[in-house]
Amino acid sequence: MGALLGFSRVMDRISGAFGVIAYWLVLIACVVSAGNAVVRYGISYSSNAWLEVQWYFFAGIVMLGAAPTLLRNEHVRVDLVFGNISAKARLWVDILGLIFFLLPAMGLLAWMTWPFFLDSFLRMEDSSNAGGLLRWPVKLVLPVGFLLVLLQGLSELIKRIALLRGIQPETEVVVDYHRPEQ
Repeated sequence: MGALLGFSRVMDRISGAFGVIAYWLVLIACVVSAGNAVVRYGISYSSNAWLEVQWYFFAGIVMLGAAPTLLRNEHVRVDLVFGNISAKARLWVDILGLIFFLLPAMGLLAWMTWPFFLDSFLRMEDSSNAGGLLRWPVKLVLPVGFLLVLLQGLSELIKRIALLRGIQPETEVVVDYHRPEQ
């Protein structure tokens, strides 16, 4: 179990680093968006590249921010019974959900989006808009993001199994459930 928990610690750090990247992309996207508006309406100049880069930043925010969201247990959860069951039952719900839903879905999505990126990269696909950007960098974010969630899902699975076995992982495992404030 020690090697698996070691993998989990490394993956948690990697997800945290991608979370920092996603945070910065939010700020950069806001600055670019505001600058775009000022330039467009202030001096009547527009560039498709600046419009597209906002879209690229948004894709990065969503895809690179998903794994750290899972790490912090801040993902969207459909609560039918989760808030009313014991902590041990919550661990089992998480384990079954990870094994039967999250891991297969993320594996499939990563596998399906890789050829989508690869085709774009090999053709050096660029935007159909005048002055637009290359498309492959934003398409790379798809398999990378899905792979990060898959690996973070494995990390969460390892930590929850360790907790069931009475082993407290070194990294914090967020298993508490808090109802959303209304």
